[in-house]
Amino acid sequence: MYERSKQIDCFHIRGFQYWDGALVVSQMKVGDALEIQAEDDNPHDPDAVALYFEGSKLGYVPASNNAFLAQLLYFGHTDVVEARVLQVDLDEGPWNQVRVGLFIKDAREFSFED
Repeated sequence: MYERSKQIDCFHIRGFQYWDGALVVSQMKVGDALEIQAEDDNPHDPDAVALYFEGSKLGYVPASNNAFLAQLLYFGHTDVVEARVLQVDLDEGPWNQVRVGLFIKDAREFSFED
C-alpha cells in the first residue's frame, strides 16, 4: 500500500510548559500539522528545532532527536519532513501532553488510475 509519508520518529515536546502550549493545547487534535523551525542561534543547543502550532511556539524536538533534522533544515530540505500531532492528553503533565510524529515525505507522484 502506498503511503504519502513514513514516520521516522516520535517524541513528546520538550519545554512545552515554558512556551505557549497551554494556550493552544485544547485546540490541537490528532493529525494536526506542526511547523518545524531550526534555531541556529539557540544558546543552549546549536541543533535546536522549535515546534509551532498556528503561530504559537510549543517547545522543541528533544535534543536526543534533533541533530539530523536540524541538518536537513539548515541545508534547505524543509520540504522533505513534516511534524504532526499523534496524541493529545490534557490529563497528563505539560511535558507529556502532546506526542509528535516526525515524517519523511514521499515526493514521487503516483497515479492509481489505469
